[in-house]
Amino acid sequence: MPRHRPTPPLALPLIAPVLVLLLGIALRTTALTSALDPPKLVVVIVVDQMRADYVARFQDTWRGGLKRLLTSGAWVRRAAYPYLETVTCAGHATIATGAFPHTHGVFQNIWWDRELHKQMTCTQDPRVSNVPYAAGVTGGDSAYRLQVPTLADALRSERRARVAAVAVKDRSAIMLAGHGGDAVTWLGDSIDTWQTSPAYSTEPVPAVKSFLDANRISADFGKVWDRLLPPSLYPTVDDGTGEAPPAGWTTTFPHALKGTTGKADDSYFGQWLRSPFADAFIGRFAAALVESLKLGRHEGTDLLGVSFSSPDLVGHGFGPRSQEVQDMYLNLDRTLAALFDRLDSLVGRDQWVAALSADHGVTVIPEQLRAEGKDAGRLSPPVMTAAIEKQIEAALGRGPHVAAIVGDEVYFHEPTAEKLRGSPDLVKSIIKAMAAMPGIDRVFAANDVRGAEQSKDPALRAAALSYVPGRSGDLIFVPKPGWITAARGATHGSATPDDQQVPSLLLGRGIKPGRYDQPATPADIAPTLAALAGIALPRAEGRPLAYVMQK
Repeated sequence: MPRHRPTPPLALPLIAPVLVLLLGIALRTTALTSALDPPKLVVVIVVDQMRADYVARFQDTWRGGLKRLLTSGAWVRRAAYPYLETVTCAGHATIATGAFPHTHGVFQNIWWDRELHKQMTCTQDPRVSNVPYAAGVTGGDSAYRLQVPTLADALRSERRARVAAVAVKDRSAIMLAGHGGDAVTWLGDSIDTWQTSPAYSTEPVPAVKSFLDANRISADFGKVWDRLLPPSLYPTVDDGTGEAPPAGWTTTFPHALKGTTGKADDSYFGQWLRSPFADAFIGRFAAALVESLKLGRHEGTDLLGVSFSSPDLVGHGFGPRSQEVQDMYLNLDRTLAALFDRLDSLVGRDQWVAALSADHGVTVIPEQLRAEGKDAGRLSPPVMTAAIEKQIEAALGRGPHVAAIVGDEVYFHEPTAEKLRGSPDLVKSIIKAMAAMPGIDRVFAANDVRGAEQSKDPALRAAALSYVPGRSGDLIFVPKPGWITAARGATHGSATPDDQQVPSLLLGRGIKPGRYDQPATPADIAPTLAALAGIALPRAEGRPLAYVMQK
């Protein structure tokens, strides 16, 4: 064994400054990953489909919870996703883990499973069967496709946290919770089909069952959604071009929740989901779980995850310029005020911290943009498939060659994919044909995006941050601004500012109120909350926002 050699005296003057520097870095790092008195409860709130500009457009009419976030909290005004596939599952996973899709593995709501030869959802788990709170529950879901721990997972491991997450959408509740939790609940495809997964509980959770038994979705039947403010305070028209309301509704207020048959049936359920009554239900549900599970009232730091899905459904149907969207946020302002008041009462006004962001924004209805003379339109996956098939047939014979187009991803059947891997010129010709289609900005082969996360090309970097080997498509296309893949209404899922830019608001214990213009991403939320709780997230790619944290 080699003997230790003492450092020569002449080296000490050189080493001392280095030691001081390293000590300073260590102290600063500790300050960001520990807390002498952490919050008793961390609340992660995701508003599904909230554009960043909604805050500036609507804030003058807010008086409740959203207003409290702005006036008493930290408003990070330049938050944006840096990746391409701006969709619900990816956004929730990014907020919950602090990582981007290329790391956490959840890049889409649905993708083509090459082994099973069919499309699979981001939460679909063939190993389990969901636990019902009522009849009509089928399938199985969990976070087993999520490749890194969430903030909730870390708090459960290191702070013995109790975790509750609730949402209308399975992917929203599941991604906020992660791989475990005490009460993780979502709604199925029909009325009152609330459920959980054996990944969280093998039987109905009493606290959840108690609330659901006393609160039925059918109780809102017959209610009418009308504007909260006088019509003159809504600067946009109430009958925008291209709006696509659910069955039984017109494009104008008021909207009665009576379905199409006068019963609390599936058409009523579709209307309820697209109304502020659904968000109010989720808000009451979340507050009830805080009370019944005693979140924030035991040793450790607990976590509550809440996702409000109805703004997304309303935005898809009526578009971001609609009066319906503006009124949804007026109602959400009230819902959040009631939730925050309950947290003050149950946990203590200075004992909890909350972060609110969105999983994505949304692009304006293309017909409205075209009426303004802008380049906009709708991409058709069937038309794209036909064009790709025609390009391949000349070289490889008749198909089908395309297995699926999902989001911005093109998947080939494996025999075709294998042949294309040996035919780079054919791949280039397919890419050229796709890039010539209206609405397509760029097209990349999978090989183009692998390892390009640090590219100076924004489109290539965005595609790379969304790319997951084995799950992503063989070709990835980038839509032009104003172009969407939805057949009606509005949608999202591109790398444009409309879809990438979202609010980032923090409030409560350890947060320094103010407005901040430093660039940020929603991946910074989990590391910031982790730092306040005194833990670290080793797999996170975001960073703690030190400037919003009280020293």
